[in-house]
Amino acid sequence: MTHSLIKIITWDSNAKITQEEAEARLHTEGYRAFRWHDVPGSAYPRHKHETDDCFWVINGEVVFTVEDTQYKLKSGDRLYIPARILHSSEVSSATGATYLVGEKTTA
Repeated sequence: MTHSLIKIITWDSNAKITQEEAEARLHTEGYRAFRWHDVPGSAYPRHKHETDDCFWVINGEVVFTVEDTQYKLKSGDRLYIPARILHSSEVSSATGATYLVGEKTTA
């Protein structure tokens, strides 16, 4: 069971996270990050990555399905998914979503 390896961190501050702040935090955790934007209704079918990944939503909402569990992320929330775990995603907000994709570069 890989659910114990999946980690979601919800943003509990009233202040918005900036892209720069999120990138800096990911960098200190050993991730390289790039910014991604999807239009409303964008969806990615089940797939997997060869690296541990973190998806950190800057604006909008994205629903990730990891195995059979759904995680709805909104601005500031992040989801950590280990390497080689099947997942899919869909942008659920009417304005699209901007998020950082972090790929683990160090152990």
